[in-house]
Amino acid sequence: MKKDFTITAFTENHIGLLNRITSVFTRRHLNIESLNTSESQVPGIHRFTIVLHSTEEMVKKLVLQLEKQIEIVKAVYHTDEETVFQEISLFKVLVERASQPNLIERIIRDRNARILSVEKDFMVIENTGHKEENQELLSFLKPFGLIDYVKSGRVALIKEDKPLKELRKILASSKKEKIASESNENN
Repeated sequence: MKKDFTITAFTENHIGLLNRITSVFTRRHLNIESLNTSESQVPGIHRFTIVLHSTEEMVKKLVLQLEKQIEIVKAVYHTDEETVFQEISLFKVLVERASQPNLIERIIRDRNARILSVEKDFMVIENTGHKEENQELLSFLKPFGLIDYVKSGRVALIKEDKPLKELRKILASSKKEKIASESNENN
């Protein structure tokens, strides 16, 4: 049965890594629903957050393939229930249409959105929530002069600490191996 999975890959930061990661999906003819990269809490390690709609069996195979990449320190997957996640959306709306009575108040109160910027001709509204919540606000704003919008990929944290403990253990082990290797080279 297909459903959404969040794959988190902790990586070194090297040129071409994004291409190698996405090629693992391409070879299996799988579409990435969302992709977000950022620094992680571990210095020198980056986090790839990838959302995939597939079967658990396929996701397990993908994670194993990802971990074969030299620069990937650790890769794990989780269901939506095992993560805390959000997306952010920015909407550019015409000021003259959005300034209708109570519209701004309704957007802020009913959807927990906020206004980031008000310019001469347009305003920028920000909303953080699940994909469906941002999609609802998009649909709501279209009749009010929506000029443009952009949304991020999923930003997610894993509820359990096990993957981070494993990551730290792997990094500590590799540091010890590097120190031992340097020590052997100096002798």
